[in-house]
Amino acid sequence: MNQLIKKAAVLGSGVMGSGIAAHLANIGIPTLLLDIVPRELTKEEEAKGLTLQDKQVRNRMSATSIQKLLKQKPAPLAVKKNLALIEAGNLEDDLVKLKDVDWVIEVVVENLNVKKQVFEKVDQYRKPGSIISSNTSGISVEAMVEGRSEDFQKHFLGTHFFNPPRYLKLLEVIPTQYTAPEVLSFMKTFGEDVLGKGVVVAKDTPNFIANRIGTYGLLVTVQEMLKAGLSVGEVDSITGPLIGRAKSATFRTLDVVGLDTFYHVANNVYEKVEGKEKEVFEIPAFLKAMVEKGWLGSKSGQGFYLKKGKEILELDPVTLEYGPRKKLSTPAVELSKQEKGTANKLKALVYADDRAGQFLWNTMAQSLVYSAQLLGEIADDIVSIDRAMKWGFGWETGPFETWDAIGVEKSVAKMKEAGLEVPAWITEMLEKGHSSFYLEENGELFFYDNGQYRLVEFNPKALDLKKIKNRKGVIKKNSGASLIDIGDGVALLEFHSPNNAIGLDIVQMINYAVEEVEKNYKGLVIGNQGKNFCVGANLAMMLMEVQDDNIYELDMIVRHLHSALLKVKYSPKPVVAAPFGMTLGGGAEVCLPTAHIQASAETYMGLVEAGVGLLPGGGGNKELYMKHLENLPNGVPFDLQTIANKVFETIATAKVSTSAEEARENNFLSKSDGISFNNDHLLYDAKQAVLALHEKGYKAKVRRKVPVVGETGYATLLLGAEAMRLSGYISEHDLKIAKKIAYVIAGGKVPFGTEVDEQYLLDLERQAFLSLISEPKSQQRMQHMLVKGKPLRN
Repeated sequence: MNQLIKKAAVLGSGVMGSGIAAHLANIGIPTLLLDIVPRELTKEEEAKGLTLQDKQVRNRMSATSIQKLLKQKPAPLAVKKNLALIEAGNLEDDLVKLKDVDWVIEVVVENLNVKKQVFEKVDQYRKPGSIISSNTSGISVEAMVEGRSEDFQKHFLGTHFFNPPRYLKLLEVIPTQYTAPEVLSFMKTFGEDVLGKGVVVAKDTPNFIANRIGTYGLLVTVQEMLKAGLSVGEVDSITGPLIGRAKSATFRTLDVVGLDTFYHVANNVYEKVEGKEKEVFEIPAFLKAMVEKGWLGSKSGQGFYLKKGKEILELDPVTLEYGPRKKLSTPAVELSKQEKGTANKLKALVYADDRAGQFLWNTMAQSLVYSAQLLGEIADDIVSIDRAMKWGFGWETGPFETWDAIGVEKSVAKMKEAGLEVPAWITEMLEKGHSSFYLEENGELFFYDNGQYRLVEFNPKALDLKKIKNRKGVIKKNSGASLIDIGDGVALLEFHSPNNAIGLDIVQMINYAVEEVEKNYKGLVIGNQGKNFCVGANLAMMLMEVQDDNIYELDMIVRHLHSALLKVKYSPKPVVAAPFGMTLGGGAEVCLPTAHIQASAETYMGLVEAGVGLLPGGGGNKELYMKHLENLPNGVPFDLQTIANKVFETIATAKVSTSAEEARENNFLSKSDGISFNNDHLLYDAKQAVLALHEKGYKAKVRRKVPVVGETGYATLLLGAEAMRLSGYISEHDLKIAKKIAYVIAGGKVPFGTEVDEQYLLDLERQAFLSLISEPKSQQRMQHMLVKGKPLRN
């Protein structure tokens, strides 16, 4: 199918519609955002003398929603300038513009008749071959398309984004009987490769996959909480990360989603199912009362939780009064905390005979059986169900992966004892001697399907380091990092220390990796598949060394790190960094000297050392300054002081980008660096960048001297910091840190415009770093960060 999506239109500018428009704008797709025409003027419009016929009034709904994008949290826009890609309009005057649009996404009110009326109009104006989809969260997509033209029906399907669209990975794609196979195939590929989503094909059933199972699980949890006499806080303390679920657990999740939204989603299933399933989806009386009172969660200021001052209170569902938040602590909970890995934690919990164990067994067993009963109805295979729950609800393991983790045979026996109706296909699976839903053989993953195991299909761009290591082994490893052959003559350096923090072990592996690649490979990727790319240097190790008066040891470590990163920078083979998530301090310093950065769209990059009383000690001051100079347009005059000011501000304020695009604006990324919208494809994209540089005949960078602002520039840099101290915005110690940062960036006591070499700047940095780390107040800040996880201002 020769389809391109160059321009899109979103119909409906509510939170979801405007969020989808923002996500498209982040990707670079110009988007038309249309909504209804207002029937009344606002007081402000009347005061301006406007009428209902003025375009400003007629486009008010979408224009207001577009402006709200700038204030929403979490931010829907990667950078503010992306707002310019969204055009406001209305559903009466601007439908004619659909002739220029390649994809129309409907996000109007969840009412079938309204949607059908909208699609009738769209059918009149759309261009043949354009894709039309609905973002419905549960209305039948088959019913929406009745009466539409043949070309419309062929190009129509459901595309259910999860909120917020920028951040949540799941995209459920729901074809109808009329959807052309090539349209479904295109949207799946487009969803993964361009939108950056995890795409699951769902069937046209109430609430599709994730919301169907997720809502069931939440309601079962509420019912079991009431039976067990547990509190809201107690349930949340054991239904979050402890069992591989999102940090928001159960009731905090409901507060974030909004109880009105949850009520609507649950009721959607309730009205369409029968029997025992209908009983589960009946909204409990106290939840109805909360909705009636307007206690809808975060958006209304109170829900299951209420914040009073610094204290967070929990709701008593019986009395509807708020009290102190509680946590559940039982022998099973404490034992599970000692276990490593979610599978071991789950086994320790669900078979335990205490309040936590019994509660978790009762909720989990029902949800697992329900998921199995729906196989074939909501999705064709267990892989789709597992992926939907992981990508849509933040589960670490999907229902069938969870079932494998706790043991299928043991759990099924216990389920049957409890009177649960385990589907016949699972009993048959066990009778055939198959004791798990997934099977790993020769580095490949298989899933159980109708009596046999089938290969789990992955997008070839989704490299899996665990599978690669199992298949090929590693070239070399130590406690902090591994060097891996990822094929096609490309090696990958993977950090795997706690939090991927940089210590001497990682420095040693950087040295080895660059040398090995120079001899035997086309290039190197520095990347991993941890929670974050790298949160910085090993703070605990540094604090221990300085408190033991091992300044010489620290001096040696800094020198080694400087040397290793210079090797990266001047390697004759291309080195590409693949950052994602938190890329802080030393993590950013590893990326800055590479030949190319291929960043995940959600990369939060910054030199944050000032927050712990230090300055960047891995060459970050020099590299960020040089990156600013390199990013200047050729032949355009520039002011060296302005550049120094900007770098100083970025480092002294520990500024962290909120996206890869903002990291580019802050000059951590160059214009030529790449951004991957699908984090699963990041290492593949980085590998391709290495190969592209190799094919172009990559040559090592040439060492150049760096112009600095010197003594006069140093004085200028300090003016702002002194003013902030005098105004009470920063402390004396903050000023001391700022002075050290300014001295390094300015290049020390040299005349303005002097060109110095990199080693000179590194020596200034090392001396300043060792001076600050020796300060008692800096050590207090380091200690506070390690203990409390947040900065201390002393």
